[in-house]
Amino acid sequence: MRRIQAGTIIFLTFIFFEANSQGLIGSDTTNRVITTAVPFMTISPDARSGGMGDVGVAISPDANAIHWNVAKLALIEDEIGFSLSYTPWLTNLGINDMSISFLSGYMKINKEQTVGIGLRYFDLGDFQFTDDNANIIQDFNPREFSFEGSYSRLLSENMSIGLTLKFIYSNLTGNVFTSTDDSQAGTSFAGDIGWYWNKDINLIGANTNIALGATITNIGSKMTYSNEDQREFIPTNFRFGSTLTTELDPYNKFSFSVDLNKLMVPTPPIYQTDENGNIVYDQNDKPIIKEGKDPDRGLISGMFGSFADAPDGFSEEFHEIMWSLGLEYWYNNTFAGRAGYFYENATKGNRKYLTFGLGFRYNIFGIDFAYLVPQQHNHPLAETIRFALHFNFEKNKPTESITDQN
Repeated sequence: MRRIQAGTIIFLTFIFFEANSQGLIGSDTTNRVITTAVPFMTISPDARSGGMGDVGVAISPDANAIHWNVAKLALIEDEIGFSLSYTPWLTNLGINDMSISFLSGYMKINKEQTVGIGLRYFDLGDFQFTDDNANIIQDFNPREFSFEGSYSRLLSENMSIGLTLKFIYSNLTGNVFTSTDDSQAGTSFAGDIGWYWNKDINLIGANTNIALGATITNIGSKMTYSNEDQREFIPTNFRFGSTLTTELDPYNKFSFSVDLNKLMVPTPPIYQTDENGNIVYDQNDKPIIKEGKDPDRGLISGMFGSFADAPDGFSEEFHEIMWSLGLEYWYNNTFAGRAGYFYENATKGNRKYLTFGLGFRYNIFGIDFAYLVPQQHNHPLAETIRFALHFNFEKNKPTESITDQN
């Protein structure tokens, strides 16, 4: 069991990717990481995408489309299916009781419509909270979860849209009194919107499918862990990508995918400092901004203003784009091999890693495995592994369409 002082919980949240989104970055002009509440909502939960560099917005649909792009559910082939994913988290730091789990499922209503549900759970392990004198306050297990309901509909034979509504809950301290405020669990209501299109073509004599996808996820209310004056953005994210799938012959199939994504959250500004490097505050006790824009904004202003609020202008906005490349090979639609690469600029978090994965499908059952290899030595994400189970039923069974019903 880990022992911490109650007042250090915010520091720990940085380590566990639970960062305090409006922390003052000060005069640092080279490292302006965008941080939010509940970043576990952006962590890739499944092993298939986890083995392909965390691509997913335009890969072929499965139950995990609820996370990647809800619009894909309408074009799924099976009638009913679900997936259970499990990821031990930060094991390279010697932590053995932290994990991320994701349960997702779907059901087709008819040819045009599909509904889905998802449950995401982040277990941060056991902590023992102590005060400044090392007196034990309480034992607690910080945890976060989201419950998600999805709806996806075809607009045409090749195009679909989708919507997800979700409730997000985050309890990091168990209502322990810290040195500044009474802490409390954070909650938020949010939504995702998605678009998906694919088309079969003939490319150099080979049967080929090209797919495009776009989604904005976690559009929702700010979250607070203390009082209404300290509300933080959740990780609203824009993702766009494409997948090209080619059948070399009836047994061998390759897919190549690329995803681009950007947080639609205000970029931390550069604050004015005195000769000692301390941040200067105005008469209203607000830090004076030297470059950039005030991050204390509403949801809509924060989302759309995030494309033009970086202190260094367009070059910094470009650095905020993360990209992923993924490759997937299937033999006889039974055995899969996967590889991928994820890149994040050094000034925006510096995550750079290779991924590898394997997959197996037989009848209604499937299993996936993924392994992450970071470029940096002794990185916290080193040796991250992911597992996923899949179950799909009544494949290719005809369904009754709306026009058939009429």
